[in-house]
Amino acid sequence: MKKLTIVVPSFNSEDYLARCLNSLVEERSEHLEILIVNDGSTDRTGELAENYQREFPETVRVIHQANGGHGAAVNTGIREASGMYLKVVDSDDWVDKNALQILLQTLVKMEKDESPDMIISNYVYEKQGVRHKKTVQYRSFLPQNQLFSWPEIRFPVGKYLLMHSLIFKTAILKENVPELPHHTFYVDNLFAFYPLPFVKKMLYLDIDFYRYFIGRSDQSVNEAVMISRIDQQLFVNCKMVDYYSKQENLDRLCARYMRQFLEIVTSVSSVLLMKQQNSEQLLKKRQLWNYIYETDTSLYYRLRFSLLGQFVHLPGFVGRKTTLGMYRVCQKVYGFN
Repeated sequence: MKKLTIVVPSFNSEDYLARCLNSLVEERSEHLEILIVNDGSTDRTGELAENYQREFPETVRVIHQANGGHGAAVNTGIREASGMYLKVVDSDDWVDKNALQILLQTLVKMEKDESPDMIISNYVYEKQGVRHKKTVQYRSFLPQNQLFSWPEIRFPVGKYLLMHSLIFKTAILKENVPELPHHTFYVDNLFAFYPLPFVKKMLYLDIDFYRYFIGRSDQSVNEAVMISRIDQQLFVNCKMVDYYSKQENLDRLCARYMRQFLEIVTSVSSVLLMKQQNSEQLLKKRQLWNYIYETDTSLYYRLRFSLLGQFVHLPGFVGRKTTLGMYRVCQKVYGFN
């Protein structure tokens, strides 16, 4: 068994794929598997991927499929993965080569009975036109280089784990986690959320592993694009609410973190709706919060009267202006689009 499978979902990625794959294949390790899932590309993505498979046949495998979106590509990668752990690296992102080496060395040395269910690492916002890159790290509140569990951590307000931070034990993804929706944006939140009830042991490696490329005008995380696709953001938000509400015998502290994750995602959904400042979008915001109330009343009150929940419900026109102003400040401080 390989130690690590890296899944590279790829759609029309000819301009970026080489940068991504070059950061992965330089570490010529027998313990690494790279699965490139060509999700119905109409450019040279498939051809470029095949070139890497020919050059690195022991490491790289290409899977071609009809277009199903990011979630469908990740689902395929999970099904086909042979590694003990699985990491998703989007085709326009890349990894730090030295950090990849450290990660693989850690996995090779790991004893079976000491293997975590989830590994956490840092990521760097590689934002176009920005000289000083923002690094998202967790060293101030996560134990380093040792196994820990939910009672040993408490995330600060506004902190949560994106897909870019996470490596999961492949068996958890294969056996316990629902498939991601097809033809849907923002399913990375579901990928980071669904496995949490099955995570008992964690490991944090304080390495700047993932390089998250942002700043292109056509990116799904670009704010204008997110607003134009707000219904998909709301769909994912509601899927997270549904999933949380159906969990039974959930560890109390894991549940606390999942609610904090939901608090952030729901607040982002609310702010994006408020930014449009028209009655139709404000109605959608009310409908979102009503959906949470009708699905899980206890969850609703926890979210509604959390710090961020109150922040997105400041009353009246002035309240909305205040909320949006604070959101812009957070964009500058944290460096997201």
